[in-house]
Amino acid sequence: MNADSRALLLLVVGNLAAALSDVAVKCLDGGVPPFQYLFIRQLVATLLVLPLWLTLPAVKRSPGPIRLALVRAHLILVGAAGMVVALSHLPLATANAVFYAAPLLMLPLSVWLLGERPGRARVLATLAGFAGVMLVLRPSQFHWAALFALGTALTLALFNLLVRRLPPGQSPLATVFWTNLLCLPVAALLAAVNWVALDAVQLQWIVASALGMLTYNALAVVAYRLAQASAIALAEYSGLLFVALFGVMWFAEVPDSLSLLGIALIVLPIGLISIDGRRWRRQGGRAV
Repeated sequence: MNADSRALLLLVVGNLAAALSDVAVKCLDGGVPPFQYLFIRQLVATLLVLPLWLTLPAVKRSPGPIRLALVRAHLILVGAAGMVVALSHLPLATANAVFYAAPLLMLPLSVWLLGERPGRARVLATLAGFAGVMLVLRPSQFHWAALFALGTALTLALFNLLVRRLPPGQSPLATVFWTNLLCLPVAALLAAVNWVALDAVQLQWIVASALGMLTYNALAVVAYRLAQASAIALAEYSGLLFVALFGVMWFAEVPDSLSLLGIALIVLPIGLISIDGRRWRRQGGRAV
């Protein structure tokens, strides 16, 4: 299995974990203020990763460029706050359709920030994915919470692209640890403004959400190092299949025919990316 295929597989598994995390947030049903949820989630994630981080050699524990680490940590903070609001007011599939605008944003951002050159097939596949997002979202039925979902998509795109700016030898485990730790002070301050008492069930859902997002973040770090962002970004769309399935199973959110068509347009480009990559390798391994 080549690097692109491994990266695609890692992102699919990561998106399954992220979909389960979204289910946990949905089950909170808006009963936990966004920044209180975020503070607890990031604290849980930090404590879970800490023992593993301590096993690293001292030279591997560094956060890398501290400004970059701070930017990525607070992108997570802003994006996750938007996610909580969106999932509290929109169906799972609808909210995630907007979240999955992230790969659409990653293609132009990868050209602008990283100097990557996506091929024509990838550009067309991205446009098809955008059309799918529009079908699921239905601009005629626009809900204000979709703006928060779009903000989440933008922060996710930037978060993943900035992985490419990390030092080549930096441990993914250290990256995940510092990403969670560095946002805690600001998250704590924001959470303190509107702190509420939680019951055991709410805490369980927050811990489950933390585990899901921790898994996604770790796999995304590895995946975006294995391959160019423009080559694998559309694998992020696989999560939309998972949330649509979970929405039907657990929340009776059955997508209609237009939504199913939109999901198909979002997911099919993953196959086009793989076909495009194999064709270029057969033609001599030219970079796309």
